[in-house]
Amino acid sequence: MTETVETAVDQVAGAPRQGLRVERVYTTEGVHPYDEVTWEHRDVVMTNWRDGSVNFEQRGVEFPDSWSVNATNIVTSKYFRGAVGTAVRENSLRQLIDRVVRSYVAAGIEHDYFATDTDALVFEHELTWMLLHQVFSFNSPVWFNVGTSSPQQVSACFILAVDDTMDSILNWYKEEGLIFKGGSGAGLNLSRIRSSKELLSSGGTASGPVSFMRGADASAGTIKSGGATRRAAKMVVLDVDHPDVEEFIETKAREEQKIRVLRDAGFDMDLGGSDIASVQYQNANNSVRVSDEFMHAFESAGQFGLRSRTTGEVIERVDAKGLFGKLAKAAWECADPGIQYDDTINAWHTCPESGRITASNPCSEYMHLDNSSCNLASLNLMKFLADDGTFDAETFVKAVELVITAMDISICFADFPTEPIGVTTRKFRQLGIGYANIGALLMATGHAYDSEGGRTLAAAITSLMTGTAYRRSAELAGIVGAYEGYARNAEAHQRVMRKHAAANDLVRTYHANDAAVQKVATREWQAALAIGARNGWRNAQASVLAPTGTIGLMMDCDTTGIEPDLALVKFKKLVGGGSMQIVNQTVPRALASLGYQAEQVEAIVEYIAEHGHVVDAPGLRQEHYEVFDCAMGERSIAPMGHVRMMAAVQPFISGAISKTVNMPEAATVADVEEIYYQGWKLGLKALAIYRDNCKVGQPLSAGKGAKTTAAAEPEKVVEYRPVRKRLPKKRPSQTVSFTVGGAEGYLHAGSYPDDGLGEIFVKLGKQGSTLAGVMDAFSMSISVGLQYGIPLEFYVSKFQNLRFEPAGMTDDPDVRIATSVLDYLFRRLALDYLPYDKRAQLGVFTADERTAQVTADYSGPSDVDLEGMRSSVEASPRPEAAPPVQAHSSTELLELHLGKVADAPLCMTCGTKMRPAGSCYLCEGCGSTSGCS
Repeated sequence: MTETVETAVDQVAGAPRQGLRVERVYTTEGVHPYDEVTWEHRDVVMTNWRDGSVNFEQRGVEFPDSWSVNATNIVTSKYFRGAVGTAVRENSLRQLIDRVVRSYVAAGIEHDYFATDTDALVFEHELTWMLLHQVFSFNSPVWFNVGTSSPQQVSACFILAVDDTMDSILNWYKEEGLIFKGGSGAGLNLSRIRSSKELLSSGGTASGPVSFMRGADASAGTIKSGGATRRAAKMVVLDVDHPDVEEFIETKAREEQKIRVLRDAGFDMDLGGSDIASVQYQNANNSVRVSDEFMHAFESAGQFGLRSRTTGEVIERVDAKGLFGKLAKAAWECADPGIQYDDTINAWHTCPESGRITASNPCSEYMHLDNSSCNLASLNLMKFLADDGTFDAETFVKAVELVITAMDISICFADFPTEPIGVTTRKFRQLGIGYANIGALLMATGHAYDSEGGRTLAAAITSLMTGTAYRRSAELAGIVGAYEGYARNAEAHQRVMRKHAAANDLVRTYHANDAAVQKVATREWQAALAIGARNGWRNAQASVLAPTGTIGLMMDCDTTGIEPDLALVKFKKLVGGGSMQIVNQTVPRALASLGYQAEQVEAIVEYIAEHGHVVDAPGLRQEHYEVFDCAMGERSIAPMGHVRMMAAVQPFISGAISKTVNMPEAATVADVEEIYYQGWKLGLKALAIYRDNCKVGQPLSAGKGAKTTAAAEPEKVVEYRPVRKRLPKKRPSQTVSFTVGGAEGYLHAGSYPDDGLGEIFVKLGKQGSTLAGVMDAFSMSISVGLQYGIPLEFYVSKFQNLRFEPAGMTDDPDVRIATSVLDYLFRRLALDYLPYDKRAQLGVFTADERTAQVTADYSGPSDVDLEGMRSSVEASPRPEAAPPVQAHSSTELLELHLGKVADAPLCMTCGTKMRPAGSCYLCEGCGSTSGCS
């Protein structure tokens, strides 16, 4: 390139300053980073896979040729600013990076961070190079807001506070609404609000915090559907000694029971569904904050006191083991509440003199003072893996220095949604550096995720990251000053730094790789302690492990946050549209690091592409199977494997870890209880679980069992020989096209001339496929049974509510939700061929009949807008041949490969099935997340 690239240093002139000296790491003097890559123009056209409609289009955007189509789509649709189709719309990655980086550099110069203009220029080039080459990314609010005319909000995580007054409670609603409006999330602790078992000053009984949660939940739901960047994310915490804790624990479990009943009645109860608003408390993650006192009472099966919010006196004693069991049972039923370990959290608190840590952000990784915020950035760990399989610790140190410096500069110019949050954040300057791709890194280096070697390498890298961040924070304190709250908390802050350093010394290394990283980490912690003792620290906290949802896609990461790989086979978008499934590129690299030859690698990869797993792969030794264990599918990682990984890295994180421990559907309440107990024993700060299928419930029983009498007369045994009643050559029939959960098919039903169903044929799947063959055999079996006199209502009672994939939305106005194809088919047959009285016994009604029932119940016109509550999917017949079921995300691809269900919602933006990312969900189609990143 020959064009002149204007820099932020050109825009802000200044005299020589006392500040940072910045060395080049990635860039070359005299060569701009943009000149080192090959640029190409692409068309971004994003469609809703369900109906093919275009939901975003921008043509001719400019990106490096090394960026994937998926990353291009995410950045163009999410982060480019300006109205689409206008001249002010950004159309190049250069414009986006320049907008953000120049704002940071200009603020750094203005606030005297750099020694000279040359240092500022090097800093600008280094940040630009790292972003251009996907080495790291700031969190989404930075890309949304920095350098635009909007408020310069850079934080994704917020913690609020609420007191036991109506003014404070109403202010809570307002502050949450402002944060949700900006597409961010917030958390808070409601334990200051007096319980429903206490009196008001007027003499009446208090409502309790759970009642006020209803109003906040409704507000979040309304703002979520009002066009924000993503759905509202919120966390609600209650202390375990609050008198209303049992009601809080069971709140969402009770609502989940309502969801099951309404779903079975035909309402659209999917996340984001048109009827989900009819139940409460669905817009928040709930967590119970437990103390060491409570956990010791649980261990000893003792009593635990619930305390008045106004006097602090014990007003009720409960069985600690029983209460903990209720907590585990509720989480088993609906994944809420999670658990936070209060004493562990506050033992690592750098600023206890300024207040306790009482809550977290929605994803549980940011934990600090009330009315505060944290801006995040995450490093792509795979960018530091050398060709020889070693982790480049020295380059990683330089990258952390640059990133943590930029993050601190952002607080100088950042705007905040409320003044109290702004005051606290500027006073304590909380940061949250983290990483993504640890799962891919471990696999690429031949480590199993659930192994001592894998955990040690992860711990060493995490320790190195946080130690370097605090060392640079101490250096910044010597240049631009320690954070304002440091003087009051100096002793506590230094104590926590020593705890981090001591934990680093306890890391037991197993290989040359983790030993080398841990050695550099030890050096960084020693420097951090020495420089911090002299200067103090610039930041009250430095690191968290966030979900890295959208930004993980932006960096083309295989894995997010601390997560292992989702599956060995992934879904990849292609230039010009379309997609293909590929074996993760990490797999060949892992096989090579384990010593396999090229021919062996090729054979194993081909096997994985066909089967989706490594079991019985040709030439692969069984002792290496564990290296390729993933979060889902064959040989999925055990729940405690996730907990042990969290425990390995937690001592090296200022905040906490955003991660949900997935558990199999067969897991018991006792299993959940053990996970929550081990989380406390292993020193975690927070933990949440998700049991497969817990959100969709189990089919309800058809009814109460028939009563029996002791004096029943013995019945005569009558021999019955069934006679087959064959259909005539010509018989009336009908064909119904249907769609269930995106799978299309046809139902052909033939009748006797004198009425009555006599045969069915179901077309589902490609001709000649196993699925099509099984459905043909099934149809034949049902048809013969009908002709031998088995009543249709018997089949309906057996097959309705049967659950397996595909399941979900249908295009039938009378059967809106189906738990499986068979559930839909037999509900549809019941509606077409059974009289009303028999259908009523089975609970199968048409849409008009359900409306009439509600009208009759209320003795007049229904004021419940049932049609408005039902899904808007039209029941339009599709005459063309039913196509084979296709995958549109890695989650769906995994389901097709392995037949395993990933309990993830459909994306509210584009309709693609999302995948887990930490405590949240991530859409690979458009980059939307259900939380903060």
